[in-house]
Amino acid sequence: MGFLSRLIAGMKNTKKSFGEKLKYAFTGNDIDQDFYDELEFVLVSSDVGASTTEEILENLKALVKKNKVKTTDACRNLLKEVLVDILTKAQAKDFSYPCVIMVVGVNGVGKTTTIGKIAERYAKAGKNPLVVAGDTFRAAAGEQLEVWAKRAKVKIVGSTEGADPASVVFDGLASAKARKNDVVIIDTAGRLHNKVNLMEELKKMDRIIQKQYPEAEYHKMIVVDGTTGQNALSQVELFDEAIGLTDIAVTKLDGTSKGGFVFALAQNYDMAIRFVGVGETADDLLDFNAKEFVDSIFE
Repeated sequence: MGFLSRLIAGMKNTKKSFGEKLKYAFTGNDIDQDFYDELEFVLVSSDVGASTTEEILENLKALVKKNKVKTTDACRNLLKEVLVDILTKAQAKDFSYPCVIMVVGVNGVGKTTTIGKIAERYAKAGKNPLVVAGDTFRAAAGEQLEVWAKRAKVKIVGSTEGADPASVVFDGLASAKARKNDVVIIDTAGRLHNKVNLMEELKKMDRIIQKQYPEAEYHKMIVVDGTTGQNALSQVELFDEAIGLTDIAVTKLDGTSKGGFVFALAQNYDMAIRFVGVGETADDLLDFNAKEFVDSIFE
């Protein structure tokens, strides 16, 4: 099953909400103010966000005028073009190796599970990933990662509960360099983005990675929960202020009708949406494809 087929199956709630509303908006014939008002309502109510909706409508109106489009049916493909353009402002580039991926986010977004899925996908691709259990606060985090590591047949650098996360990261990087691992994936404790002491700890881990492994390509990936919609934006903003994020992974898109917030993410932040999760298995963590994401809403 390809990306589009998986997205259509996984995003049924968003499609039912967002897609059906869009279909209704395009049932008329004339492109007039009523049409644009209806489209504005659809976008805002689908968690696209007010400022992103405004940009979408401005760009759409410009294309309609440029192409001398008169009917809503002809306008449909123009809207798809505008939406794809927003999602491709920052595109994920292929990883270079060796690379380090530090994964961050608030509690409960599916961070540890996402790390396990990433490790499994790279192992299947013939790489030699190493997982570093940098979450020393949540007792079950290390155990959960060990289950994923065993399933994917990848090495893991573990830790004891309460250990210094920065020391665990240091040891993990030393191990990765000695073993010549292609990919190092570092788990971090879920933390509320407004907890200053925990964010300072994250900055310390960031500095250690840059100092100890400067030759590796370094990615700082935040995991956000698709069911939280617009609330994810404040998380991205504050983690980005702390360590300078490079990538986003969106989980639980299969359980939300708020998939429209992905457009707000892309419009507000100059970082790539790299992965989207539409299910429980490793195969349900997909490389993000902007065109097919938009198609999945319209199909």
